Amino acid sequence: MTALLDILGITVPIYLVIALGYVCTRRGLFAKADLQVFGRFTLQLALPALLFNALSQRSVAEILNLNYLLAYALGSLVMVGLGLWWARRVLGQSLSYSSMVAMGMSCPNSGFVGYPHHFVVVWPSGGGGVGPEHGGRKLFAVAFAVGHCRRAGPPGQWKSDAAADGQNVLRNPMIWGVVAGFAFSLSGLQMPAPVGRTIDLFAQSSAVLALFVIGGSLVGLQAQGLQATLLPIALGKLVLHPLAMWAVLVWLVPIEDPALRAAALLTGAMPMLGIFTILNQRHGHSTVSAAALLVTTVLSFFTLSALLWLLKLHPV
Repeated sequence: MTALLDILGITVPIYLVIALGYVCTRRGLFAKADLQVFGRFTLQLALPALLFNALSQRSVAEILNLNYLLAYALGSLVMVGLGLWWARRVLGQSLSYSSMVAMGMSCPNSGFVGYPHHFVVVWPSGGGGVGPEHGGRKLFAVAFAVGHCRRAGPPGQWKSDAAADGQNVLRNPMIWGVVAGFAFSLSGLQMPAPVGRTIDLFAQSSAVLALFVIGGSLVGLQAQGLQATLLPIALGKLVLHPLAMWAVLVWLVPIEDPALRAAALLTGAMPMLGIFTILNQRHGHSTVSAAALLVTTVLSFFTLSALLWLLKLHPV
């Protein structure tokens, strides 16, 4: 009973914030437009500050753990392949639809849901080694690229799309947070106390705002009539992905640091990334992707609680 209460003490506050975001938005206290403002603040300022803090305060050797990156990449690539195979061969769907399924099964919400869990579970003192977002972003890029393979458009359209996507990446403040964090780590400089405290304030706001935005974004999403498609996606993301990570850690790429092993498993068990629906709107899959996001986020409370309980009883 004590172990169960400890686990619920970790997961319940996180999902209560998500539920609060849902209720406040559903009751009209905040509009969807307000959530967009909160989301922009989180993505443009809070998460970049969090990334800068995580990277600037450690050596590059601590940050770039190649075994972690390799293990995460292998476990997630398994899910990319499985998602593509299931949607293409079993369901007979288009490559664009199949890439949506593969993205849903392999690309975790490492920022909005993952970071709060990692702060509480893996690095409760506020520290951290390698950020879970490194592997997740690489796998997102793979699935996103596959989705562009058969977009409707004139020949050569993919070149302009790739250039636009590259420009968007370079304009992403989170990328610059990573770059600045690496640069500061390499410089060996000490952060002035007032500046460091200011960055800390922005970083600390990221978790609650991110979770609140996730809850509010679930308002209005529908899942009726899509169970045959949604449940396999949720199963792949919440169960098969962490199992694939566990298999890689046990048999292919062992990692000595127990915190990093736990981080890899937990990241694999997160629901899909929060902008999953937005990314798939351009391909006409907004309905099924929104429903998949809703179902997977709700179910993740139970699957993550179960995983934390297992990790407590049998540490990896």
